[in-house]
Amino acid sequence: MARDYAAEYKKYQGTPEQIKNRSNRNKARRAYEKANGDLPGSVDVDHKRALSKGGNPVALSNLKATPKTANRSFARTKTNGLKSETSKRERKK
Repeated sequence: MARDYAAEYKKYQGTPEQIKNRSNRNKARRAYEKANGDLPGSVDVDHKRALSKGGNPVALSNLKATPKTANRSFARTKTNGLKSETSKRERKK
C-alpha cells in the first residue's frame, strides 16, 4: 500500500499547531546560521531544551548544531522495529 502524503499533510502536518512548530524550527536554523555562518545540509539545529518542554525557539543559548544522525529518530532494526527506546544520551546518565 502506497503512502498517502496528501492525507498525511491534511491530518497532521497541515494543522495550525504543526505549521507553527515547523515555522519555529525554520526560524531557529536561520537565527543560528546568521550568528555562526552557513551549516552544511548534513547538520541540524537542535534545541537544547525541547520546544515541547518550553524551550525558546530562537534564543541562541538554546540552539546547537548537531549531526542529523544524532538528532533524528531512534535506531531501527532491519524490520523497522526500535532497537531501544532509550537514546544514547539518556543511557550515559
